[in-house]
Amino acid sequence: MKRINIILISVAGAILLSFLSYLVIQYYQRPDYSLQVDAMREDQSLFVNSRIILTNVGKLPVNHVIAYYGIKNETIQTINPGEKISLSPPEGSNLNSVRIIADNGINITTGYRTPIKMPGMMGS
Repeated sequence: MKRINIILISVAGAILLSFLSYLVIQYYQRPDYSLQVDAMREDQSLFVNSRIILTNVGKLPVNHVIAYYGIKNETIQTINPGEKISLSPPEGSNLNSVRIIADNGINITTGYRTPIKMPGMMGS
């Protein structure tokens, strides 16, 4: 009985140590400055819904973030690590792609994604 307890505690300790090592490695592999951009466009029968979510997935704050919507643009001073910011492109914006630039060499251009239409959902 004693031997089984020692084996179970050893296995549990090894699993815990492996999990903690994985978390530490993941943290140190994250870049200092990084943004994730999710641009979505949903065509309705009378109007178009669009939004952009910026998430700082880096370890340090990202400063002077500019979202270019074509003719118009929007500036955010700082996005802290883990923070999400939701933007709504102004009326008349180009809804094909959005360009995000920021300090520390961040330059992202991405197209808008369109969600899958499900039967019974608004706009389908």
